[in-house]
Amino acid sequence: TYTFHMADSKVTVEASFKLIETEPENPFTDISKSDYFYDAVLWAVDKGITSGTSANTFSPDASCTRAQMVTFLWRANGSPAPTAAVSPFADVSVGSYYYDAVLWAVEQGITSGTSTTTFSPEASCTRAQVATFLWRTESSPAVSGGASFADVADNTYYTNAVIWAANSGVTSGTSATTFSPDAVCTRAQIVTFLYRALA
Repeated sequence: TYTFHMADSKVTVEASFKLIETEPENPFTDISKSDYFYDAVLWAVDKGITSGTSANTFSPDASCTRAQMVTFLWRANGSPAPTAAVSPFADVSVGSYYYDAVLWAVEQGITSGTSTTTFSPEASCTRAQVATFLWRTESSPAVSGGASFADVADNTYYTNAVIWAANSGVTSGTSATTFSPDAVCTRAQIVTFLYRALA
């Protein structure tokens, strides 16, 4: 309630209100504010990108599969319906939670699978693959300069993606001189990459 003294002459009353944003509630017992991925996890849950591994766990250190990664990307982009109705991959079954996500990712040129007939949905997703998927989601923007990491050669499928990810602040690598492209990406790392690239 607001009160004011009414003047004898004509007056104009102007009011302004400041919206105070409240931080999303953390439903998970295995993440805390001190974690580098805290904001990314809450953002991912709030956007419906992931709901955790249970009602009260996120499992930040668990490895992420290729199916999970493309599903996260698909949801982050609004879960668009793919044009195709039939999967080109024998190991992607109709009715699987990632079916539409995989079809969409292929149509967008984000991935072509691990062969012409396989997607390997349960295979662990590497840091190189995650950087590449994100780079392609952004329409493979041009990059300048070479990779600043000793373990990223100049002629790999992920070279430009890693350069883009480093230049864009998506990741700073696993050290000042290493990216660890073949290391398995954890759930915490993946939602953090997504958050930095898309939020």
